[in-house]
Amino acid sequence: MPLDDQKPFHASKVQTLTVLVQREIERRILTGELPAGDRLSESALAADMGVSRGPVREAMRGLQQAGLVEIVANKGVVVRKIGYDEAVDLYNLRGSLFAFMCETMAARRTDEQCGVLKGKLEDMEAAIRADDKEAYFRTNLDFHTTIVEFCGNNRARAVYEGIAKEMHLFRRRGLSRIENMEASMQEHEAIAAAIIAGRPEAARKAGLKHIRNGRDRFLASLDPDSFAADPERRPAAAE
Repeated sequence: MPLDDQKPFHASKVQTLTVLVQREIERRILTGELPAGDRLSESALAADMGVSRGPVREAMRGLQQAGLVEIVANKGVVVRKIGYDEAVDLYNLRGSLFAFMCETMAARRTDEQCGVLKGKLEDMEAAIRADDKEAYFRTNLDFHTTIVEFCGNNRARAVYEGIAKEMHLFRRRGLSRIENMEASMQEHEAIAAAIIAGRPEAARKAGLKHIRNGRDRFLASLDPDSFAADPERRPAAAE
């Protein structure tokens, strides 16, 4: 259904329509429907969503600020590509934030929250048994989102979510092999165990280890030769 048809359109609702358009384009980017490097045509997107080009143009500005698209000379707006060094930087920053959130949740967790966390572990285990990589990717995100929400720090959550969105541009690759999912699952179990037991320091260490290991799994999946031709994309040293 065209976005304009969702409700009667009035000039005062331009901002609301822009938000809807931005969310839809963001969804297409994060799911891979619009892959990294793809050129985004304002007119094509507007026609596809049944809106004028104005809301699409405004949405592009918001997506640029979020780090999901960029302006490239002679191409226009394209879905942003993340280089090697930047991927490492994002992983390291995300690791510090996630460790803090695990520590914080462990210090203030409730029985109800622990039950939700256990449920997320069960969902991931089911995805591994079914060898369903897409389901594991989704439930893996749910596990992290649960901790981010339950840590109770809204400022940290906002920063973390911004980083996570940028990482969606490349992160699926690191979960492409079943052995990686199993290793990731063991790390999730260690995090959950520390949080449920109310051990903040252990939760912090488990959270940091998980993100660093995820980073290393991702880097191991890359072809180093693909970066050799571009000096600005040479592999950076991982911790």
